[in-house]
This record gives sequence, structure tokens and C-alpha cells, in this order.
Amino acid sequence: KVTMAPDANKLRQRKALAADEVKAADAATVERVSTLKSIQPHEVAIDGVIYDISEFNHPGGESIKVFGGNDVTIQYKMIHPYHTSKHLEKMKRVGVVPDYACDYKFDTPFEKEMKQEVFKIVRRGKEFGTWGWHVRALFYTTAMFYLHYLWVFHGSSVWLAIAYGISQSLIGLNVQHDANHGASSKNHIINDIYGLGADFIGGSKWLWMEQHWQHHTYTNDIDKDPDALSAEPFMLFHNYPLGHPARKWWQRFQAFFYMLVLSGYWLSSVFNPEILDLKQSGAGNVGLQMESDYLKDRRKYAIAMRVYYIVTNAVVPFFYHHDNPLTAFGHVMLMGVAESLFLAVLFSLSHNFTVAERDPTKEAKESGEPVCWFKAQVETSCTYGGFVSGCVTGGLNFQIEHHLFPRMSSAWYPYIAPKVREICKKHGVHYEFYPYVWQNWFSTMRYMNAAGTGAWWKNGLGGNPLRGDL
Repeated sequence: KVTMAPDANKLRQRKALAADEVKAADAATVERVSTLKSIQPHEVAIDGVIYDISEFNHPGGESIKVFGGNDVTIQYKMIHPYHTSKHLEKMKRVGVVPDYACDYKFDTPFEKEMKQEVFKIVRRGKEFGTWGWHVRALFYTTAMFYLHYLWVFHGSSVWLAIAYGISQSLIGLNVQHDANHGASSKNHIINDIYGLGADFIGGSKWLWMEQHWQHHTYTNDIDKDPDALSAEPFMLFHNYPLGHPARKWWQRFQAFFYMLVLSGYWLSSVFNPEILDLKQSGAGNVGLQMESDYLKDRRKYAIAMRVYYIVTNAVVPFFYHHDNPLTAFGHVMLMGVAESLFLAVLFSLSHNFTVAERDPTKEAKESGEPVCWFKAQVETSCTYGGFVSGCVTGGLNFQIEHHLFPRMSSAWYPYIAPKVREICKKHGVHYEFYPYVWQNWFSTMRYMNAAGTGAWWKNGLGGNPLRGDL
């Protein structure tokens, strides 16, 4: 005969009551029905489930809080190619969006084979910066700071302005880009430090992430890609139909002033008031919410670094050339133009070319059937050159590979490119490759002319003017 402790029944009742409370809490969580617009700044939604990330210890650092208040389904899947639903259990579930729908689908046969074959080349946990990448990043960083030292303590000159501007663009292409994708190192602290390179070249780590990650998620989607709208109303990157209100008469000549507009990239970035509230207007215009406490806390750091940049780069030259302020002004502008052209032109080649897919979710809009996100990334991007180009552009010449695997270091792209092309061919996915950068540039110029004049709509011969296949 087993004798029960005097309070055993009470203890059993308490356990049963606690279990009921847990079930009730779970029920309450499920019953919290929300819309995407009602997600709080400390929450994110993934596949229609809302998670509280305020106390989530993310292995990749706090940068995920940049996207608090948003649906991050696609961002999550593109950055975590290995993850399954089990990983989401680490976050606190607080609600659901019952009518959630996405224009893109994942785990397609094309995606599965692509990941399977690429991960045979780059093993899990090895996809971050190689020693060669870190040597190159250190070289570009050292060169930029040395030229910064000369600029501040020895005075500006024409040749220094050109060299210094190009050195800053190399930081943008080779260092901060990988880092702010979480790809330079498995250690998020190293990524955070390298990522501040954006602020040392006149930009902002946090503004860049808001715009650039949104661009990666919805590449060339006119309703959701801020890059597709970034040059308006001066130029059109999107090939709007004739009569569209976005079209202006001067855009018919945009192929002639394309380089001139891009040369002002530095100026528009450095003196952009968005640094005050860290709300990137392009991302905001396509629906990204930027009200998280994390962003509010980072404002003071962003402003401090921007003030430092303006004083040392745009003000100091006037002290050395106080007797001739026009010389100082010329040096500052030359430095800015050098950085702008090296950065902006190379970026503009990636998704603006004659056969680029300009409406990747057209099928989803017409049929209601989601389209393969991996396929869309390939057909909205292009690749040019090889290893040498990659050392200069930070691997961004391998734009297709980068969009398929944005958290893989650019050092690996030359190695996976042949396999990516092979799998694309097997699945009938168009892979646009230019052996040389000048070929890509000519294709971009042809596209810019067609987008500005509407030529492909005027000369419609039964093809798709959004892809130039007339």
C-alpha cells in the first residue's frame, strides 16, 4: 500500500490547473488575429505567424530588429537557406495573420537542386568570408583610411580626390556589402564592425539595410522594390507602359544623362535628411515599417558618424584652401563624383539590361499561383566577368549568385557560378551572362533608352516589352 503525501491531491490539482492555464494561454495566442499592418515594432511575421523578437537572442546579432513591425517571410528564407520550421520555435509566438498570402513560393524542384548542388561546393558553416576575402577587405580598408588621413591632415588635391573617392567606393562594394548581409563572418560583431564601413563612405549601415534587403526580397517588383523607383522622376529604371503617370518628357533622353544623374549619388546620400530618423524613404514608399526601438536607439550613432564624415570630408578642405574656396569645392565634388560613378554605375548594371524580368510576379497576379522566388532572382539579375572582376566589385559582378545566396560571402561566387549556370540550363531558367563588363554596360544603356522612350511598347510585335523580347 502506497501512502500519499498529505498535499498530494492539492499538488496534482495545481499541476492540472497550470496545464489548463498554459492551454488557455496558447489558445489566447492563436486567437489573436491580426493583419500585417497591425504588427508591432517589436514583432515580425513569418508565414502568417507573428513572433515577438524583443527578447530573442538572435545568433546573427540585433540587426534583425531593423525589420521589426514587418512581414519578413522572404527575408528570413533567403538569409537562412538551411532553416526549417524547427528553428522558428526558438522565437515567442504571439499571434497569426489568417489571410496571409505570398506571391512567391519556396522549396521548388529548381530551388532544391540548386541548394543541394551548391552546398556540395560550399559546406554548411563555411559560407562566410575566406582568408583571402579578409585580406582583401583589410587592404581596401587600410588604403581608404590612409587616403582619409592625407585628405584631413595634408590637404586635398585633384589626384587625391579621385583616389580617395574610388577607395570609398571599394569599401562600399567589397567590405560593408558582405558585412551587412551577415556574410563576412559567422561572428556578428565582425559583421557589425565591417558594416559601419557604409557610414565611413557617406552612407548609413541602417538606411542601407532597410533599402537593400527590401530590394533583395522583391527584386524588380515595381510595387515593392525601392531600387526600381530610386531614380524617379529624373530617370526610369522601370519600363512603364506608355501614358503611365510616372513618365516625363525628359526621360526620353535619359540615356544621354544617365551617367550625370548617377554621378550625384554621393551628394544625395551624404546630405540626405533621412539620417535624422533612419527611415529610408524608398523602403517606406513600398510599405516597410521603420518604427522599432532598435532603430530609434541607433539614430544618435548614425547622426554622430554623419557629422564626422561631413566635417572631415566636406569641410576640412576649405581650411586648406581658404584663399580659394572654389578649389576646395571642386576637390570635394570630384571626390564625390569618383565614388558615385564607381559605385552607382556598377550597381545599376545588375538588374537593368535588355532581357531583365521587370514583372517577376506577373503570373501570380494573373493566376493566383505563387512563382518560384529562386527563378525570379535569376531572371531579374545578370552576371558578368569572373574572378578578377569579383576582386574589384566585391563579387557583385556575380549578381545572380549573390541574389540566390545573399548570406554567402562573395569570395565563393566564382566557385559556384558554373554549377548555378548548369542547373539553370537544366530547369529552363534564363541565366544572363556577359563575358565583359562593357557588354553589360551597353545592354544597360540600350535598356535605359528603351525604358525612357517607351520604344518597346511602341514597337510591340507580340513579345513582352517588360523583357525586351520583341
